[in-house]
Amino acid sequence: MTGSPSAPESPPRMPIRRLPPETVNRIAAGEVVERPASAIKELVDNAIDAGATRIEVEAHGGGLTRIMVADDGCGLSAEELPVAIERHATSKLSPDAEGLWDLLAIHTMGFRGEALPSIGSVARLSIASRAKGQSDAWSILVEGGAVGDVAPAAFAGDHGARIEVRDLFYATPARLKFMKSERAEALAITEELKRQAMANEGVGFSLDIDGRRIIRLPPEHPGPQGRLARLSAVLGRDFQDNAIEIDQTRDGVRLTGFAGLPTYNRGNAAHQYLFVNGRPVRDRLLQGALRAAYADFLARDRHPTAALYISLDTSEVDVNVHPAKAEVRFRDPALVRGLIVGALRHALAGAGHRASTTTAASALEGFRAQSMIPGYQPGPSPAGFSAWQAGGWTRPSPQVLPGLSDVSARVEPGGGYGVAEAVREAAYGDYDAPPAIAYPGMSEGPAPVFDPVDFPLGAARAQVHETYIVAQTRDGVVIVDQHAAHERLVYERMKTEMAAGGVARQALLLPEVVELDPAEAERVVARADELAALGLVVESFGPGAVLVRETPALLGKADAAGLVRDIADDLAENGQALALKERLEEVCSTMACHGSVRAGRRLNGAEMNALLREMEATPHSGQCNHGRPTYVELKLADIEKLFGRR
Repeated sequence: MTGSPSAPESPPRMPIRRLPPETVNRIAAGEVVERPASAIKELVDNAIDAGATRIEVEAHGGGLTRIMVADDGCGLSAEELPVAIERHATSKLSPDAEGLWDLLAIHTMGFRGEALPSIGSVARLSIASRAKGQSDAWSILVEGGAVGDVAPAAFAGDHGARIEVRDLFYATPARLKFMKSERAEALAITEELKRQAMANEGVGFSLDIDGRRIIRLPPEHPGPQGRLARLSAVLGRDFQDNAIEIDQTRDGVRLTGFAGLPTYNRGNAAHQYLFVNGRPVRDRLLQGALRAAYADFLARDRHPTAALYISLDTSEVDVNVHPAKAEVRFRDPALVRGLIVGALRHALAGAGHRASTTTAASALEGFRAQSMIPGYQPGPSPAGFSAWQAGGWTRPSPQVLPGLSDVSARVEPGGGYGVAEAVREAAYGDYDAPPAIAYPGMSEGPAPVFDPVDFPLGAARAQVHETYIVAQTRDGVVIVDQHAAHERLVYERMKTEMAAGGVARQALLLPEVVELDPAEAERVVARADELAALGLVVESFGPGAVLVRETPALLGKADAAGLVRDIADDLAENGQALALKERLEEVCSTMACHGSVRAGRRLNGAEMNALLREMEATPHSGQCNHGRPTYVELKLADIEKLFGRR
């Protein structure tokens, strides 16, 4: 006979105890010093707050064996050293006239006073420093939380500090099991120092890992040009060549920085950086805003590159969110997000038909790659034709090539460069192109003859494979994908019409009820006016439900429930209904694709030149609707290098 199951015994009640300071410090270290890169971040922050103009960093064993950070800041005196390693002791905060400590009035990188004691509690920490204006240098040692005495020390510089961390996490062996490989930790250190360097272009940085030189960045002049030079040194020269400057202000919030052209994109979001009042931060706000700004130009699996700097009053942003200080909260996130999206779209529109220079570089590399093909032999070298014959080649006999004497596709002055209505009709059907750009020599009345090769995209010379237009510029050659280019032109026209006249809507015969989480339903209904402007009419249908009455006519027979759920997800993640906008843009893109000049259609000279002129007058025509370039420009100097002329 079995008895009834007994209730599980409750655990014995534990008395409340005060934790010893060593344990408290190690708990804090778990939040502040997550890995070696975190320790370096905290030490570099302190150096920047101390007014350093040069910061040297060394790391061994992925930062677990040894870390050294040296700076030329104001330094620490003998009296300040023992206080600096106490918890919550800092020089970054001070009370106001009324004795209040305002955590929103923070103008420094550090302010919590946790970095040095946290590091000292889990490692062997030594600090040597000479204060500015003093002749003597002093040092102090902390091992696993045990503090040594202040002692005289040797110090090479006039002032500054040299902090050395050995055997990181030796006092917490369990933490070492969660560390990644030395290579992974070294990469994290490099990435962290790059972020610090991008945030402080006026400070010189150097990084050595296991004795190898990784980073050498001299100080740059403060300002946009110095910042771009620093970004170029960190992100590569291609970023500088394909970056658009951003500088916009709205309601006291200023956004500066640089963003890449749509055709200069990446396969992930690793090259997107946000800095708030000089502090490198990671925030979903940036990714959502960038996605919204570039949604019209990039496929969903491609990501833009950008380094954006936000400056605003310290009372409008809270940096005391997490001990690592890598996250912030804005008092008005919608304002910041709107500023990012608006500034980026304005800058992209100002770029006109410009495409990234990397497309030309890729094309040239493709040509050069032929020299690696087995059996391939180059043409004549700069040494002359005799050197070519010495390689076994014989000079071909002169002959007249077919088409050599034919008239080119170039339209001479007076033959169509006014882009007459007949040309527009032939090239675009009923499409009314925007007014052409006014170039020198195009004014009415007698004027010097303007050579068409001086247009930005040059004069059309030929059509290849009924798909690509070859144009000549003053200093190079332009190759245009006629279908991709015209598709963009039609798409831009459709967008303009949609923005001017609104989105046509279709009423559902039976309104559809979509059940959502109550919070999701509330977010969707709160954006009802915005959605109605895009053709989707919704209203509340009790808690946790939304009633759909009308949908955009462009979408045809749309899945209303799926669309509303996608919008709810976007609102939760990005704060904006991107799903609907992207669907409308996808439909417009598809319609533009079917309504544009197809690959395989033969164009005459006037049609080709009309297409080039419309590209020059239309924003964003340098990339197709998926972020691919619509044209490639090859400079004459690069072409001459291919043939050994340079």
